[in-house]
Amino acid sequence: MTSAPAAGVPGIDIPDRRGRTGLDQAGRDLSGNPRVRVRDVRLLTSNWFVTRATTIDFQHSDGHWSVEERETYDRGDGACILLYNVARRSVILSRQFRYPAYVNGHPDGNLIEAAAGLLDDDDPESAIRREAEEETGHAVGPVERVFEVFMSPGSVTERVHFFAAPYDESTRAGAGGGLAGEGEDIAVLELDFDEAMAMVGTDIVDAKTIMLLQWAALSGPFATV
Repeated sequence: MTSAPAAGVPGIDIPDRRGRTGLDQAGRDLSGNPRVRVRDVRLLTSNWFVTRATTIDFQHSDGHWSVEERETYDRGDGACILLYNVARRSVILSRQFRYPAYVNGHPDGNLIEAAAGLLDDDDPESAIRREAEEETGHAVGPVERVFEVFMSPGSVTERVHFFAAPYDESTRAGAGGGLAGEGEDIAVLELDFDEAMAMVGTDIVDAKTIMLLQWAALSGPFATV
């Protein structure tokens, strides 16, 4: 009796729901840090995003080696943008429901944020132009690259590209509000900049938004000489 061939594993040797294979190979060729040697990569989940458990040999500062396991959550890289109007001394933000915040203690899960999204297959500038128009209704002109940061490097691989750009009536291209087909239900907010700064830590608790507002106050368009 001949046994049936073993079924493939989605995301490894057969495509997952997003058509990906070889997801267990990430990190195996890393060579930039001689104190880290990747032993094994296990694919834990491959739904929309990817979770892996990686076993490494790690050399400590005193010279000894240990075997460690690190779990990483890979959702791709993202971008965010602060739209500002110096003459009006205002900024455009949005409000949308975020279930992870809701389930972790936020009163209603409705967070005030700067426009943002994943890069998908776009470069960071193209992605943030797309997201700005979809979410706020503004098709911005020249954008300023502010910085790039890892938001939660203990477990999440995502690197976020931060941008800023001016807006006015000439940049308005639509109503914004996000894409209904993707389940987005976004309210567009135009806030006085000083009011927005006063909301940091109370009504505004989203990290990327706080970082952009503080940049604008310290060295950006609303910095004082």
